[in-house]
Amino acid sequence: MVGEERLMSDFFGAVERGEIVAHYQPQVDLATNRIVAAEALARWNHPEFGIIAPGVFIPIAEDTALIHTLGRFMIEQVFRAVAGWQKNGLDLEVSVNVSANQLTTLEFFDLLDRDLARLDMRPHSVTIEITESYPILDTPSIATRLDDLRRRGLGISIDDYGVGYSSLQQLERMPATELKIDQSLVQDDSVQSLALMTAVVELAHWRGLRVVAEGVETEEQLALVRELDCDRAQGYLLGRPMPKAELEGLLA
Repeated sequence: MVGEERLMSDFFGAVERGEIVAHYQPQVDLATNRIVAAEALARWNHPEFGIIAPGVFIPIAEDTALIHTLGRFMIEQVFRAVAGWQKNGLDLEVSVNVSANQLTTLEFFDLLDRDLARLDMRPHSVTIEITESYPILDTPSIATRLDDLRRRGLGISIDDYGVGYSSLQQLERMPATELKIDQSLVQDDSVQSLALMTAVVELAHWRGLRVVAEGVETEEQLALVRELDCDRAQGYLLGRPMPKAELEGLLA
């Protein structure tokens, strides 16, 4: 097993050396069975150890403040991809994860404004995902910053819903446009998980939010989230994360 200290040392400069790449996992519209969106996910192609799982290097990025460098890279990759697709007549939506730490800096918003102006893209095709597992989501300052993102025309998604700190009542106060049900709920066939997902979908739709079911890996899970009236689904059954060129080939 690779030591954490070694990986932390190697992660410094990984973005600049071109070792970090963006992969895209398709999202399928459950009403049409068409790919209508994708989630951008960072991958670290270590020159010695190969692909390092995000669950390993994301905590390193968070702990060392390199999350800002990584986040800036991913935003730039997504904006460039979306601008290119729009120029070619492809209106594919893309979501990208943003750390709560990034939302606390004015530099993050300056970056968004700069790239939106430079790339001349329609921002409605980009959704910013904020993980629900951070209690920081319940602070007024973060809610205000999320409002700022919506005013810029970007979508806001509450990611990993169902495993963190938010209650259904807290969800009502979040300025979101989308909610993503965590894969642990989708893959759990217990009565409790079914009841929670049912309540979440009903509340989200009442608030006008789009609902995406994550981690769909079997036909049974796909049938369930469709029956629950989720709007979109993503998971290995529908497509694994892939390079941008591979996604474009799939759409073609």
